[in-house]
Amino acid sequence: MAGGERAEVFSGFMVNAWVVATMVAVVGGAIGFFIVMRSSAFVAHAIPNGSFAGAAGATLVGANPLLGLAVFSLAGALGISLLGRRARHDVATALTLVFMLGLGSLFLSFRVEDAEAVYSLLFGEVLGIGSNQVWPTLALSLASLLALALLWRPLLLDSVLPGSARGSSRVRLELAFLVIVALATTMTVPVVGTALIFSLMVGPAAAARAFTVRPHVALALSVALAVVIVWIAIAWSYNTNWPIGFFVGALSASAFLIGRAWSVASRRLGGARHRAPAGELSP
Repeated sequence: MAGGERAEVFSGFMVNAWVVATMVAVVGGAIGFFIVMRSSAFVAHAIPNGSFAGAAGATLVGANPLLGLAVFSLAGALGISLLGRRARHDVATALTLVFMLGLGSLFLSFRVEDAEAVYSLLFGEVLGIGSNQVWPTLALSLASLLALALLWRPLLLDSVLPGSARGSSRVRLELAFLVIVALATTMTVPVVGTALIFSLMVGPAAAARAFTVRPHVALALSVALAVVIVWIAIAWSYNTNWPIGFFVGALSASAFLIGRAWSVASRRLGGARHRAPAGELSP
């Protein structure tokens, strides 16, 4: 990237994109840690895609699409939680996703002229982030991180030992986690889009878990990787005019593959050292 291009990427009208994207990455990386630990990648895919219907409905009635995203994200979380009590969790998630996508299709059919603006939420629009999105995103970021901090111990214990919480306690914990995912969805969709938001939540966290098994280190590494991925994606999206979601998805997948390669190489090296005679392991 030439000097002039670097200056434009960091120019005034891009400040909102950098600020919002950084907040999105921090929250996405933090929540992604628990999504990977709890094997909830399908949920991280379903809630954002279902919230697409909320943006379509809000556009239909002339409201802020961010409000529609918030309402439908929370509705999706509640739907998955309620249906999950009486059916398999993956089935409940799939049913909620199908219903909300159907609503989105119906809403779009009423206002075809607004379809392009709504479809932009599928893959994100880095240049479309306005000043009016900064403070709501900050508020949702703080709310999500505060909720994670309050639920850190029980959520981590339930993620490592799924049977540790039982009955109503487990139901409340699962619902609280789904609500946090819904809040994160509301703030991240305008940046990376509904189609690839789960890549930001899953890719960096899965890579971090491949590098280390210590929870605090893995959480910090997940956040760091998410921030780096989003920053690179913004720069490349700006200079190529390609959707930022594409770069987020490609970089997240690359980070995961590198993490897996590191994990396999470490295990093989550790096994070789374990099998070698003591005289061959001189420092």
